[in-house]
Amino acid sequence: MSVTAAQVKELREKSGAGMMDCKKALNETSGDMDAAIDWLRTKGLAAAAKKSGRVASEGLVAVSVDGQQGAMVELNSETDFVSRNEEFQQFATTLAELALKADDLDGLNAMDYPETGRNVAEELTHKIATIGENMTLRRMQKLSVDNGVVVPYIHNSVADGLGRIGVLVGMNSAADASVLAPLGKQIAMHIAATSPASLSVADLDPEMIAREREVLIEQAKESGKPQEIAEKMVEGRMRKYYEEVVLLEQTFVIDGETKVGAVVEKAGKDAGSDIAVSAYAQFVLGAGIEKEETDFAAEVAAQLGS
Repeated sequence: MSVTAAQVKELREKSGAGMMDCKKALNETSGDMDAAIDWLRTKGLAAAAKKSGRVASEGLVAVSVDGQQGAMVELNSETDFVSRNEEFQQFATTLAELALKADDLDGLNAMDYPETGRNVAEELTHKIATIGENMTLRRMQKLSVDNGVVVPYIHNSVADGLGRIGVLVGMNSAADASVLAPLGKQIAMHIAATSPASLSVADLDPEMIAREREVLIEQAKESGKPQEIAEKMVEGRMRKYYEEVVLLEQTFVIDGETKVGAVVEKAGKDAGSDIAVSAYAQFVLGAGIEKEETDFAAEVAAQLGS
């Protein structure tokens, strides 16, 4: 019999298995939905649906650079153990390479995954079933420069281009790559250490600025200082705030005394060509994911009680 797209879609929703696996299951069972689900279960391909509700906050950040563009993805798993799995690591690496050609995360999910007949989203479902843990392709980001280099950095890498903290830095300049690459790596290491909120003061979220200023104004009022002095206090403290959260205003962690912006400016003068950090991106594995807190003793006690 001829299997319809609607049948494949229904089976995918019920089983969580990949499109090609669902199509094959329906062909093998003459379109019988229940039998197709059983067929997928016997092959271990329907397990993904049951795993999809579990929190995946471990995994890897992967980076890939090609010429004047770079891409970074975060691929999550439930346990750190799986992130050390060679198959998982290769999957993350391939996703970062594919991301170089994608416009966004939806576009990446829709791309053909090499040599499988599946797209990225379907391959992810397939990996969940074969590896045995829930996984999520959480986010991706691309960065490019018109002139210069994109420098990747992985902090505490577990393999080439893979780790728990990833950074991309765009170095825009006509200077030679032999000058830009090491400077870019130092700045990327600084970003990994300090996690700045923005590249420049102009890029900082206006809501963050307004919130900080409001807090400082209230503090100045409570100090009982005259209005003119209080205003100067607020401006001084705002400059201090920028030095804490804005990349180009931060003190460079490499020397502990020079602002990052000044380091870049001096490097440009030494190279005989202006250098600018045009953009940066940072992924910290699992940032913002609410992890499940488990009480192992309570679980054991509950099992003994039952």
